[in-house]
Formats: sequence, C-alpha cells, structure tokens
Amino acid sequence: MIKRKKSELDKHRPNAAVVLFNKKGKVWMGRRAHTDGTNVWQFPQGGIDEGEKPLDAAIRELEEETGIRPGLIKKLGRVKGWLAYDFPDDVMQAPNKRLLWDGQKQKWYAFLFLGKDSDIHLDAHQPPEFDDWRWVKLKDAPKKIIPWKRPVYDEVVREFSQFCKGRKKNL
Repeated sequence: MIKRKKSELDKHRPNAAVVLFNKKGKVWMGRRAHTDGTNVWQFPQGGIDEGEKPLDAAIRELEEETGIRPGLIKKLGRVKGWLAYDFPDDVMQAPNKRLLWDGQKQKWYAFLFLGKDSDIHLDAHQPPEFDDWRWVKLKDAPKKIIPWKRPVYDEVVREFSQFCKGRKKNL
C-alpha cells in the first residue's frame, strides 16, 4: 500500500520528489548515472534534511539534480500526505540507507518548467545523479522506473494527470 498512516512510516526515510512539466505537458525524467537497462529512469527526488520543509527540499533536490534554478519553476500542485514504498530485501543500491530504513516516504510536487532545455545542467552538483534526460508523457513514466517503485509512480500519474497537455488552463 502506498498511502499509509503516519505511524506506519516511522522507519521510512523522509523524501521529496518532483514531477517537472514542460509547456507541452510532458514530464522530465533522468537516467540514473552509472546504470544500464530499461528501468533506470526516474523523477528528481531526495532526502529531506533535518528541519527542512518538504517543499524546500523538493526545490533544492530539483536544482541539485538538474541545475534548474528556483526562478525557472512554478508550483502546480502536490500530492496530499505521504506516498511510500518499502525497499525489497535484495536492494543494494544504497546499503547505508537499507540498514537504517525500511523504505522511503515521499512528498510529491508538480512544477511547471519556465525555462529552456539549455537551462538544464546535470553536472550542477557533484557527483551527478543523472547522466541523461528526456521529456516523456506522464502516463509512460511508471514503465521507466524500477518495478518496486511503480505503484508510487502510478499514483503520481493519477494525481498529476490534470497538468498534462490539453489542460492549458493549468499551465
């Protein structure tokens, strides 16, 4: 289950995540650096620092991972509450996190990108999280993520589909 009570998430790492829409209604996805395969794409996301507000963490993570400055985005919406996933037993991507946490709980935000593609710099923060990026249809995003995160991405698609092309009043 991806939506859970707060008390069920004590052992889940607080995280902020971003779906960045362009003016055509497509969303930004990055390919995780040093990975191969088809399920290595994801939205910008990262941990919420002690005392940091989730929205501030989302904006910080977006800038660190994409180089997109805060002045080049406009908030469109958010998912209320936390969306969560558990780490599979065999996940070894970040053993240090796996030892401390059972999974991640995420606050999700939708932003509109007001800049140009040339404003995107994957090397803005070292080491880079992503080594490639592209604009995709929101409905296609869950197929690009690792399988154990798909239920969260499916929910994000449901929550943010209102910001896709054809709903220009929101853009």
